[in-house]
Amino acid sequence: MTDIKLFIVIPVHNRKEFTQDCLVSLQNQTVKDFKVIVVDDGSTDGTSEMIEFQFPEVVILKGDGNLWWTAATNLGVKYALIHGASQILTLNNDTIASNNFIEKMIFWAKLKPDTLLGAYAINASNNKPCYGGEIIDWKTATYKSLLTTIMEEDRNGLLEVTHFPGRGLLIPEKAFTKVGLFNEHLFPHYAADYDFTHQCIRNGFNVFINFDAILSIFPEESGGVQLRKNRNLSNYYNHLFRRKGSANLLVFTNYAIRNCPIYFLPTFLIFGYIKRIFGYWLHQ
Repeated sequence: MTDIKLFIVIPVHNRKEFTQDCLVSLQNQTVKDFKVIVVDDGSTDGTSEMIEFQFPEVVILKGDGNLWWTAATNLGVKYALIHGASQILTLNNDTIASNNFIEKMIFWAKLKPDTLLGAYAINASNNKPCYGGEIIDWKTATYKSLLTTIMEEDRNGLLEVTHFPGRGLLIPEKAFTKVGLFNEHLFPHYAADYDFTHQCIRNGFNVFINFDAILSIFPEESGGVQLRKNRNLSNYYNHLFRRKGSANLLVFTNYAIRNCPIYFLPTFLIFGYIKRIFGYWLHQ
């Protein structure tokens, strides 16, 4: 790993136990040559104190609770770039990395240095695959999961995708140099990662799912899932208009305008609005 300087950026806000388990999984990696940055955005549950005591090697950057995912991640990315990072891994705190996760990311990053690599996710509660990359169809505003087309025995190595979430995404420094940071103004909490990967593809980078690098995740813990779990009018409003709403209509509109091919934009917007407005009550 002497030719790769890796920094891992983890934005957090409370949920101390998740952060603790995530950092333990990074301590247990088969390779150790990386630096972890935790951006603690105003936690009130002792997260920073826990990290300082148990993980003194971790860099802690602090926010006041108003950074949200995108600005918090950008703060960590800027620190990593200033300190000479050649690769930056964005990681959520509600993830547990398999012991060879970093090793498998670095292996492919050396072979394909101009690519972004996303993690293969399994559900921590039952060990079942839950995210293996997607292909977007702009015309119908649908997303085809590779898990529906790739047999389990064939899920190894890399497969190209059209976008990827930032919960386990390895990004070369040169992508930030060419594209810039995640767009925290248009996408303060959701969609900044998808938007960023689309922007990278348009600037000559490729995005792959790395089936060899496995993360355990907790799908039920996301803010969007919580709003759908307890359905009521207040949560419905939050679902469509608040920052924690994964179906935020303004965010979706900005995402569509920036990334959808112009000739598919009308149908993409119409189908997308319908799914978001009515899907809240129908989705199980």
